[in-house]
Amino acid sequence: MRALVYKSTGSWYTVKDETGKFLNARMKGVFKIDDITSTNPVSVGDDVDIEMENEVESTVVITKIHDRNNYINRQSPRFKHQHHIVAANIDQSILVATLKEPRTSQGFVDRFLVASEMYHVPVVIVINKTDLFRKKEEEQFEKWKNMYEGIGYNVKSISVKENKGIAEVKELLKDKTSLLSGHSGVGKSSFLNLVLPELNLKTAGISGWSGKGQHTTTFAEMFDLPFGGKIIDTPGMREFGLVDVSKQELSHYFPEMRARLNKCQFNNCLHMNEPGCAVKEAVANGDISEDRYVSYVNILDSIEERSY
Repeated sequence: MRALVYKSTGSWYTVKDETGKFLNARMKGVFKIDDITSTNPVSVGDDVDIEMENEVESTVVITKIHDRNNYINRQSPRFKHQHHIVAANIDQSILVATLKEPRTSQGFVDRFLVASEMYHVPVVIVINKTDLFRKKEEEQFEKWKNMYEGIGYNVKSISVKENKGIAEVKELLKDKTSLLSGHSGVGKSSFLNLVLPELNLKTAGISGWSGKGQHTTTFAEMFDLPFGGKIIDTPGMREFGLVDVSKQELSHYFPEMRARLNKCQFNNCLHMNEPGCAVKEAVANGDISEDRYVSYVNILDSIEERSY
């Protein structure tokens, strides 16, 4: 029987079979998929084959994982050189960010966009807490909106607290499988409570001592949306460690750079201090945002080239 993975808690999974019944599942033996050394071989969103193990307790074993259309992974929170697959088979990623309480850094947003570009997942950037905006935040929002929409990303603003802009985002979620991500404290759980009123997820405030949100979701989980589609809630992330990206490839995942790569004098140009660099020229002319270029340089510096 085929089933879809809705929740993973490490060793046990919740799957939904073709009749719509939820079952507890575990893995049969050890899977090695796609040669990924991942800390979680089965992920939420995976399409799997199951066999009944115990009818009384409704437990099944996962015998096969079908090929993934895509997936997003990040550095495992615990083991630097291992991956943690966040979710599989997703149509789009909704990145919830805030400009105040807590402030999402542009570095975090840009790393997330790089990961999504790597795995070919479209992104919608949703800025929450517009109710806290003053002139400074309004200007920052306009700047981000122009910058990100200028390179092909969709940017929306919402206030979960005042229920503003929610209908527009719901429209984007309809009939798609969406991954919901963002720092802790940006209002992901409160947003989910609005689109899934019967859910009533725990929401945590900002933990005072660090100004960073508290983690309330510990495992990714998928929910069926009443108006069609599915949404995957993920644990709030403090860091978004990129995996499997080389210095050479990085600029391919910045759409505004990708469009100019063939104009660089050297085909292995890293856009730092090489002569005849089309990317640096575009930054100087204002065709590429300086802030995005700074993000690129920061990410480039953080990539450890493994010497084989």
